[in-house]
Amino acid sequence: MPEAPAPASVPTAVIEFRNVTKRYGDVVAADAIDLSVLSGEFLSFLGPSGCGKTTALRMIAGFEQPSDGEVRLEGVPVNTVPAYKRPVNMVFQHYALFPHLDVAGNVAYGLKQQRPKLPRSEIARAVDRTLELVRLGGYQKRRIWEMSGGQQQRVALARALVNNPRVLLLDEPLAALDRKLRGEMQFELQTLQRDLGITFILVTHDQEEALSMSDRVCIMRDGRIVQIGSPRDLYDNPSSRYVAGFVGKSNFFQGKVETSKDGRTLIDLGIGASITSCSPNNPADLTTGREIVVSVRPEQLVASRDAANRPENAAFQVEASVRNRIFLGEHTEYLLNHPALGDFLLLAPRQSEMLEKPLERGETVHVSCGCEAALVLSET
Repeated sequence: MPEAPAPASVPTAVIEFRNVTKRYGDVVAADAIDLSVLSGEFLSFLGPSGCGKTTALRMIAGFEQPSDGEVRLEGVPVNTVPAYKRPVNMVFQHYALFPHLDVAGNVAYGLKQQRPKLPRSEIARAVDRTLELVRLGGYQKRRIWEMSGGQQQRVALARALVNNPRVLLLDEPLAALDRKLRGEMQFELQTLQRDLGITFILVTHDQEEALSMSDRVCIMRDGRIVQIGSPRDLYDNPSSRYVAGFVGKSNFFQGKVETSKDGRTLIDLGIGASITSCSPNNPADLTTGREIVVSVRPEQLVASRDAANRPENAAFQVEASVRNRIFLGEHTEYLLNHPALGDFLLLAPRQSEMLEKPLERGETVHVSCGCEAALVLSET
């Protein structure tokens, strides 16, 4: 008889936060965090300054200890384990490279601290191998001040990887790079993580970084995790106005539920106009009269000079004036204004603007969207 296929391996949790709280006096920097990070996962902590993301990272590294709760690495509690005994390494925001050492000296530093001491030949081979991995082969004797920001970032990355850590922690490592180089390094980091299979944990306030590289993104606010999921899940199904506003761009309209039946919810916007939502991600308890927030992504709005060209069965139809226009290459961003709704955004793809003349400032246009574009959200 043929052998049964081996069962697929199930990823295990390499890091666990169990009701972890961190206080600095009266300030609660991390508040009752529960989280499991899977082996081989690329996870990002995303949020504004002061939300607790860096504190969470430092507790994994061992630079901070929880006030309450437990941090586990590979199933072992590590609250009292010092940083140098943990199987993790960190790439800092400003790299923290040693200016008096060349590239090879910086990368080899951690290996030289190991006890018992490693042979010099083994250290040299490990350094050469790791520099090839980050595309810096042949740079061993280069001085740090002779290198560009992107090259220094790679040196810091090599220094962290040379010890073969189980987890690599990245504390806003791309913040000092220009926009073009940041984009290139985002792809390189993602490719490197996939090739090595090491768990990467990134801290950033840049949504583009988090969405472009991560398997899952952890949105934080006031020391708490408010939502965690894949980049697509967070973008398409935010749990609150805060998440919708932080992940991508969104327009928000206040309204009251008129009717909700058979998956379609009619919302009165209080301006003599309404919007219909048929998103499958809407809350179930949309009772008549309930005050809610409707989110519509700018790329899901359509503008037309002629009312006759509006989509059939549009769920939202208003007239608005064009206040501003910003050309961004692949699309144009329009700031529109409605006397009662206020300002809101519309993104027009380049292809559509090649077929029709771009909108001009001061023009009045007809704006609409489909019912699937309108997502009902809670304020919190």
